Amino acid sequence: MSARGPATLVALPGRVLAWSVTRQETLRDLLGDPRVSKDPRQHWPAYTSGEISEDWPLHLWVSVQNMFTAYGTDHRRLRSLVSKAFTPRRVEAMRPWIEQLTERLLDALDAAEQPVDLRDGYAYPVPIEVICQLFGVEDEARPRLRKVVDGVFNTAITPEAAQENAVQLYGVMHELVAAKRENPGDDLTSSLIAVREDDGSRLEEAELVDTLILVISAGYETTVNLLDQAITALLTHPEQLAAVRAGTSSWGDVIEEALRWQAPVANLPLRYAVEDIEIGGGVVIRKGEAILAAYAAAGRDKSVHGDTADEFDITRADKTHLAFGHGVHYCLGSPLARMEAEIALPALFARFPEMELAVAPDELRPSQSFISNGHESLPVRLK
Repeated sequence: MSARGPATLVALPGRVLAWSVTRQETLRDLLGDPRVSKDPRQHWPAYTSGEISEDWPLHLWVSVQNMFTAYGTDHRRLRSLVSKAFTPRRVEAMRPWIEQLTERLLDALDAAEQPVDLRDGYAYPVPIEVICQLFGVEDEARPRLRKVVDGVFNTAITPEAAQENAVQLYGVMHELVAAKRENPGDDLTSSLIAVREDDGSRLEEAELVDTLILVISAGYETTVNLLDQAITALLTHPEQLAAVRAGTSSWGDVIEEALRWQAPVANLPLRYAVEDIEIGGGVVIRKGEAILAAYAAAGRDKSVHGDTADEFDITRADKTHLAFGHGVHYCLGSPLARMEAEIALPALFARFPEMELAVAPDELRPSQSFISNGHESLPVRLK
C-alpha cells in the first residue's frame, strides 16, 4: 500500500471504503489536523444515514461514546476527566507491584513443561493483570474480560459473533460499574465514577462505560503486542540481544525500535474528513470520507527510515514512529505501556538467558486481525 502513494483506498469488512494513510509525515499531519474528526455522528454520512448497520463487524470501533470517538470540545472534556484519574503518580506507583508480578509469572514459567507459549504465559498476563489491578477488576471477571476484548480486536469475526461479543462486553463493564458504585475502592473505575470537572460536569453513564471499554481494552491489548513483538525480535536477532546485554544498546532502544518495526496496532479505525483535504500526490480525501491510520506502514516509511526501514535495528539513530498516535488523541497510557515493557523484558531475558524459539520464525502465525499486530502464540524453550 505504501508504494501506491501517501494514501490509498482500501475495503474494510462489508466493503466499507476508507483511505489508508501510510506515509509517516502525511499521517502525522492528519492526526493533528482539526479538519479530521473521530466522531461518526457528526462527520461520517455513511454512519448517520444508516448505511453502516449495527451488525457491521467494526461497529463498536465507531459507535462508542468516549474520547476515542469525540471531537473538539467534547474530546477535551472527556480527556480532561479521564486524565484526572489516570495520573503519572498513580501509574508510577504501580512499578513495585509490576516487578513482583513479573517475578511470579517467571517462577510459573520456570516450573512449566517445555516449550511454553510466552504470549499466553507472559506477554498477556503482565498487562492484563496490571490493567485489572488499576481498574479494580475482580479475579473471577478477568477471563471473561479477556475473551470479549479479544473479540473486539478479531477482524475475522462474523457480524453475528461481533454483535454478541459487544453485548457480552457491555455486560462486563456495566457489572464493573455497578460493583464499584456499591463498593468504591482505590482504583481507576471508582475514580472515573467520582471525578468531576471544575464546573461540576462528570462522565455520563454511556460515556463512563464506553471510557472503561476504551482504557481497559486499549490498555492491555497493545502492550501484549509490544511485549510479543519485542521478544520475537530479540530471539530472531541474537546479535542485537547481545548488544543490549553488553550495554552498548539499551532496553529503551529495544522498545522504541519494536514500536517502530511492528506497531502494536497496525491499522486503527476510523477518522473522517470534516472538509475536503488535499494530501499531495494528487490525492484528495473528500468531506465525509473515512480514514484508516496505518501505523504499521508509517513505521516502515522509507522516506523517513531509508532502505533499511523493514529491518529491526536497535542501533538506528532515528526510531521515529506513531505507534501511540499523535496530536490530541495521543495515547494517555503510553507511559504505562513503556514502563511495563521496561520491567518485563529485561526480567525475562535475565531469568532465561539461553531461551530460543520452539518453531521456525516463519511458522509464527499472526493474530486474526488487521488492527491488533501480534501472534496467535509465541512458543519458546526456556533455558
